[in-house]
Amino acid sequence: MDHEKTGCQAPPERPILCINNCGFFGSAATMNMCSKCHKDMILKQQQAKLAVSSIDNIVNGSSNNNGNETAVATGIDVQHSVESKTILVQPSCASGLGESTEAKPKEGPNLCSTCKKRVGLTGFKCRCGNLFCTSHRYSDKHDCPFDYRTAARDAIAKANPVVKAGKLDKI
Repeated sequence: MDHEKTGCQAPPERPILCINNCGFFGSAATMNMCSKCHKDMILKQQQAKLAVSSIDNIVNGSSNNNGNETAVATGIDVQHSVESKTILVQPSCASGLGESTEAKPKEGPNLCSTCKKRVGLTGFKCRCGNLFCTSHRYSDKHDCPFDYRTAARDAIAKANPVVKAGKLDKI
């Protein structure tokens, strides 16, 4: 059979190994790389484009920067030449960005609100907003100030609206 007439391609005689020598097989569609190496290469190319565009924006003084672009540019020391001048971008250049990228302060250990026992990840959060251990998780065990009766009435009223039929006209 002719492969040109049928539109099918002939299978290769033997499988092609990835050009990065990772041990997996590559394909011509992924430039003779395995899928993981191909994804990594594309990701590196996108990051390089993002870094170059953010540096160009910083050098040219554009004001339409995204937060992601400046974070990539300020986190890495990059040299970029414009008109035979070398410009060095360092994290100290973007002092105004430090306010938005600050991390939250670390919270203390999770403690039971009644007995102050450390509960870790297994603590129970009550409707009153406090965290409790297994022995104080029920509302009658920790003197819960939450009004369950009113909350239940409101839920029932919301779920079951009053249905009233219209009055019929007398004949």
